[in-house]
Amino acid sequence: MKEIITAATAAEEVRDGDTIMIGGFMCCGQPLTIVDALLDCGVKDLTVITNDSGWPDRGFGKLVAAKRVKKLIASHVGLNPEVAKQMFAGTLEVELVPQGTLAERIRCGGAGLGGVLTPTGIGTEVEDGKQKISLDGRDYLLETPLRADFAFISGTVTDRAGNTFIAKSEKNFNTVMATASHRTVVETRTVVERGELDPDKVTVPGVFIKSIVEAGK
Repeated sequence: MKEIITAATAAEEVRDGDTIMIGGFMCCGQPLTIVDALLDCGVKDLTVITNDSGWPDRGFGKLVAAKRVKKLIASHVGLNPEVAKQMFAGTLEVELVPQGTLAERIRCGGAGLGGVLTPTGIGTEVEDGKQKISLDGRDYLLETPLRADFAFISGTVTDRAGNTFIAKSEKNFNTVMATASHRTVVETRTVVERGELDPDKVTVPGVFIKSIVEAGK
């Protein structure tokens, strides 16, 4: 049985300077209650791995606007003007990663692999500083795995063993991030007893989940 904790408790376990992953795509599938709790607890100097920086007044983007993020690793930052403002001011380090490459780097982190070879970025500034490997006459970049101290993911239904169903497009990044952290916390809309969730609907097995937060609590 997994512990059910409040969002405030989940946030208070994060220390200044930690690396966290936040699942979802824009605000779709983001653990919004936990993001608000991170704002409330005052934690700072975070390295955040997430798909995008959202908006300055919604979801994860609020952490950027509040200047709690020291480094952002993401694939899209165009809708949050705070990112460019802080980046050009030299107060926020930004690592832009092509979206598919970002997902694969996280998957590698969860699977214990040493990296992934991809042709994405060859011939562009993306390849600067990276190892290039040639196989069968084609060049690839070696992209290194990503892991985090915490992964905060969003689920639709979770049973008391942590088994989680994630509906539709909310699977974005939540599934791979669940495997790639030291401590994964799922914020879920509904908690059911063990055995009530159809095994065929388990998106993230409970073995990857450390704690459960009920959305809005």
